[in-house]
Amino acid sequence: MVNITHVRMSQNGSGHEHIVRVKWVEVGGGSIGENTRQEMVDWIDGGGVAVVRRLGVPEARVGVVDAMPKYIQTYADGRWNNNLLSLPRF
Repeated sequence: MVNITHVRMSQNGSGHEHIVRVKWVEVGGGSIGENTRQEMVDWIDGGGVAVVRRLGVPEARVGVVDAMPKYIQTYADGRWNNNLLSLPRF
């Protein structure tokens, strides 16, 4: 499982579909990494688990939105939400 800590947005938008890269930390292992949106979509679709964990905010699982092209968004309490968009940019 990885915790996504930062997002990079494309220059032409601010929605989830405009996330182009993410930085993450492996939960419990400490490894760090960075991937494109498509790499993260493929990893989650293949069974990988990504979350957003921040102090004072309940954990939210990252899911894949079946759009064209696919993109990532957090899902918690039975609904899609904006946890990724509130992360720091890099």
